[in-house]
Amino acid sequence: MGKATGFLEFERINPQKRSAAARIKDWDELRLPQDPEVVKTQGARCMNCGIPFCHGGVLLNGMAAGCPVHNLIPEWNELVYKGQWEDAYKRLIRTNPFPEFTGRVCPAPCEGSCTEGYIMEPVTISSLEYEIIEKAFAEGWVVPKKAKATGKKVAVVGSGPSGLSAAYYLNAVGHDVTVYERNDRAGGLLMYGIPNMKLEKRFVQRRLDLMQASGIRFVLNTEVGQDISAQELVDQYDAVVLCAGATKGRGLDVAGNDLKGVYFAVDFLKANTKSLLDTNLKDGNYISAKGKNVIIIGGGDTGTDCVATSIRHGCESVYQFEIMPEPPEKRIEASNPWPEWPKKLKVDYGQEEAISLYGKDPRNYLISTKKIVGNANGEVKEVHTVEITWVKNASGRLVPQEVPGSEKVWQADLVLLAMGFLGPEDTIPNELKLERDSRSNVQAEYEVFETNVEKVFTAGDMRRGQSLVVWAIQEGKLAAREVDKYLMGKSVI
Repeated sequence: MGKATGFLEFERINPQKRSAAARIKDWDELRLPQDPEVVKTQGARCMNCGIPFCHGGVLLNGMAAGCPVHNLIPEWNELVYKGQWEDAYKRLIRTNPFPEFTGRVCPAPCEGSCTEGYIMEPVTISSLEYEIIEKAFAEGWVVPKKAKATGKKVAVVGSGPSGLSAAYYLNAVGHDVTVYERNDRAGGLLMYGIPNMKLEKRFVQRRLDLMQASGIRFVLNTEVGQDISAQELVDQYDAVVLCAGATKGRGLDVAGNDLKGVYFAVDFLKANTKSLLDTNLKDGNYISAKGKNVIIIGGGDTGTDCVATSIRHGCESVYQFEIMPEPPEKRIEASNPWPEWPKKLKVDYGQEEAISLYGKDPRNYLISTKKIVGNANGEVKEVHTVEITWVKNASGRLVPQEVPGSEKVWQADLVLLAMGFLGPEDTIPNELKLERDSRSNVQAEYEVFETNVEKVFTAGDMRRGQSLVVWAIQEGKLAAREVDKYLMGKSVI
């Protein structure tokens, strides 16, 4: 614990963000530096709770409760309070290889399960993690590490969080690791799926440079299953770890879904980041929202990122449609008890910016899209919707029911589909004849990770479906352990 009475003495202080009016003019990080004394007192708020649910890392009602990588949170909270920053860093990286990513983009299920949060505001675990790793980089404690070579070669397919995690741990125990990435830059969704203002790409590249200096090789612009066959990797390497993600976007089955101006959100975000990194958007090789009425169908982090990106382009208006009801302002204990992830209304950075600019939250709840209408040139011009309610059918299952007379027509020049993903692409699974589960994910048991094909393993979204970055990191770590066992008979991972 930190200070014995810290949770009684100090209130929660969240890290401050730059004002919405200032930050929408650029693509820089949102967060402002936090006073070191404030950071210290936030560490002091961690209490001697007996059972630290914050690092439980379990699923309750389908959602993460506690930290999936099992961070030793109370330990490094205490070390921060005592000013023992290097020890705090050493404690942090025992469980999490990439705190600079999770400290920025993880929704912090650890805080949702913080014991202190049961009676008051939880500890600022996420911001403390951020402060520790940035202090470590500033002080030069984060350095490349090489281990005695085992002579074993492993291929990792995909350089998102699960692939990077698997590569990190396999390299740390001495295996020769090569990561294959189809894009021109490594990082997967960390590089191209999350906007720069939420995760600046210099921080991603900083980690990639360290991994390369540690001996990990990255083969870019190479799509496995197209530029090189998956079977070639199986033949050439002692083990193969598939971490290609769940990148098959969920479409919208309505008339007009093929009109010009209708895009998957991931394509919108990727093109923007690539153009930003290549030429600071000067090449025009992105889907611009400038001067357009933007409709985003779907919520979550991706929807928020689309709102913020559209605003930075200079859109005329932006709205989000969510088919689910608006969450309550506070956790409802009867149906959503602690330590479950609290289902409550969150105003994220994109919504903050929209409110600042347009005077209202862009989200519209209980909305179902009926059709998309285009002009004579085949370009989207309208989205037709209807309000819905959720009712139980004869079998007791909740189903949407349209509200009579609630039809509405929305002007639209750009429609972005942010409704999640259906699973991994088929190329590699079909080539290797990998077994799939009922949701089309590659079949492999959790904590085993081996597929039905000898020496082929899988982890992350490709195995579990679309999930959190922190789950992907944990799966990559555990898959690396199983690969190490397969190659060496035992593992220290």
